[in-house]
Amino acid sequence: MRNRKTTSLDLRERILAAYDEGEGTREDIAKRFRVSLGMVKKLIQQRRHTGDIKAQHHRAGRKPMLVAEHQRQFRTLLTEKPDLTLRELRELLSLQCSVQAIHVVLVKMGLTYKKRHCAPASKTGPISRAPAKRGVAANRSSTQRG
Repeated sequence: MRNRKTTSLDLRERILAAYDEGEGTREDIAKRFRVSLGMVKKLIQQRRHTGDIKAQHHRAGRKPMLVAEHQRQFRTLLTEKPDLTLRELRELLSLQCSVQAIHVVLVKMGLTYKKRHCAPASKTGPISRAPAKRGVAANRSSTQRG
């Protein structure tokens, strides 16, 4: 994989000046300044569309799947039924993202939650049996027959 560095603003200006002066084809300019043909094309197109030739790192990367509209829908659904699970939210909105992605968005929105168990805890005592006895007699009685 190549080490890609941002092309300096000075070099960007020189590339476009050479293009504007008609000092060769795009391919010639790319060879002259030792950049890719794609870089020259991108620079020309970027200037045409935005009027700016600075690096646009803020536009790079994967675009979020969950946008402002989804956030409004989450807030509405959770207002109506606050005990919805993340999976239920995903199904209700027919989203194709992970449950974790929904969790991250809800945390950013300040919507945290703590799920409660359906039934109250047992107050009669521990559910598990008493610890087994040690020794030979315990080994015989620990195996059920029949």
